[in-house]
Amino acid sequence: MRLGVLDVGSNTIHLLVVDAHPGARPLPAHSHKVELRLAQLLDESGAVSPEGVERLVSVIAGAVIAAEDKGCEEVLPFATSAVREAPNADEVLARVKAETGVDLQVLSGEDEARLTFLAARRWFGWSAGKLLVLDIGGGSLEIAYGIDEDPDAAVSLPLGAGRLTAGWLPGDPAEAADVKALRRHVRAQIARSVGEFSRFGTPDHVVATSKTFKQLARIAGAAGSAAGPYVQRDLSRKELEEWVPRLAAMTAAQRAALPGVSDGRAGQLLAGALVAEGAMDLFGVDQLEICPWALREGLILRRLDHLG
Repeated sequence: MRLGVLDVGSNTIHLLVVDAHPGARPLPAHSHKVELRLAQLLDESGAVSPEGVERLVSVIAGAVIAAEDKGCEEVLPFATSAVREAPNADEVLARVKAETGVDLQVLSGEDEARLTFLAARRWFGWSAGKLLVLDIGGGSLEIAYGIDEDPDAAVSLPLGAGRLTAGWLPGDPAEAADVKALRRHVRAQIARSVGEFSRFGTPDHVVATSKTFKQLARIAGAAGSAAGPYVQRDLSRKELEEWVPRLAAMTAAQRAALPGVSDGRAGQLLAGALVAEGAMDLFGVDQLEICPWALREGLILRRLDHLG
């Protein structure tokens, strides 16, 4: 069957269309992506602004048409932290449903972590042993750990690259004092969760998903997307520690000129790098591997499990 997953994230709205059957690997058939930067369309209270709601409705309506054009039998629509935490979330969801017919499901942060973990487990298989999975989104950082398909521990922290950039790094390039303050904030937040994971022991394999980690691995020398999904892509803490001060000294335009870094993500890459560095350091990770699958694939796999 042809399934669509509509991901309303803090940075982008992404429709992923796959050909999927129970017991088979989902095959990507089409990708429709629009940079909405919803995290930047919030008012001072964190509510989605009227302009943000208008743009959200418009982009979702376009994604519905794209899903129909591609022959999707079913679309799984979900929203993450930007909508989840908005004081006017109910109003936004009602407006989206009334004008587009889409009933957006709001995932909890723990749901995000668990579904992303499922995707990583299926990608790497049982031979990977105990997995530690890290995912940096626009609004939150998800961490999950376990040996089965459902993690033993899963948390979501408000440490997304877009959120932190908007709240902590107003300068371009960033002020050194702002970078230092953000680094301290990030590490304090992550450190609160380390104990919850350390009691399970050392992971056998550490995995990262998300655009932020992919871009960090790319600028550190990993293969580009043209090499395909099956090429191993790693990121070491040593490489990341060397890149953080370089990224801090750059403007967003200079970062956008780096290999694999898009214009839309360049502004928040420094904040993402600080989160990645903090997580790798505090969890004692010397090297991690990039996983091509993440939350969207996790949702597809969960849906297929229920069909089987």
